[in-house]
Amino acid sequence: MASRLEINFVRLLSRCESIASEKRGEAEWRLEKYVGALEEMLVALRKNPSKPTPEVLTEYTRKVDFLKGLLEAEKLSSATEKALANQFLAPGRTPTIANERMPATKTVHMQTKARCTGEMRDELVFLCRGLPLDERQSAAELDAVLQHHHNLQEKLAEDMLNLARNLKNNTLAAQNIIKQDNQTLSQSMRQADLNFEKLKTESERLEQHTKKSVNWLLWLMLILVSFTFISMILFIRIFPRLR
Repeated sequence: MASRLEINFVRLLSRCESIASEKRGEAEWRLEKYVGALEEMLVALRKNPSKPTPEVLTEYTRKVDFLKGLLEAEKLSSATEKALANQFLAPGRTPTIANERMPATKTVHMQTKARCTGEMRDELVFLCRGLPLDERQSAAELDAVLQHHHNLQEKLAEDMLNLARNLKNNTLAAQNIIKQDNQTLSQSMRQADLNFEKLKTESERLEQHTKKSVNWLLWLMLILVSFTFISMILFIRIFPRLR
């Protein structure tokens, strides 16, 4: 069960993602303050005795770092720098709350990329208005080159994401195989220990049985020898030697 600190952290994280998805003005200060509070809560959450699993903590850290990078990218002066910084942001992989179909940070990332692309085109259009025809054509070619590089970057990011996903799946599969092998080995060791205990018990029983058999045989021989000796004495007494 999630601790009270984790519940508050998730609520604040969801609120930050909601604010980040909205169009904000320059005077908007809440998101930066909220992200700072998220960092402090994340540090406290790592030290909490009832902290979540390492995978969940990694996902929380990924989302907080994404929001921090988003704020830093928005402080850049040009749209090109913002777009470039936005390319290196890594959104969360899982939804923050149950009713999200897609992770909110991923939605924010897509919105930010579209907004940065629009701002870059607006800058190019503004610059092209006062240029001669040849320079306008050069600007249009530049726009096409930028769009081509943007598509390449998106494809590269998608390939890297698929590679990371495949690597994660392979790692999980290897972990499952190792876990199954460890379980099989543990069962074999327990069975071996059980067999050893049974063998030890049977050996002790056999040893006791052997001792009992030897004792009974010894007593039987003693009784037989005693009976023979007494019989001979009686025979001599009863039937004296003839003269």
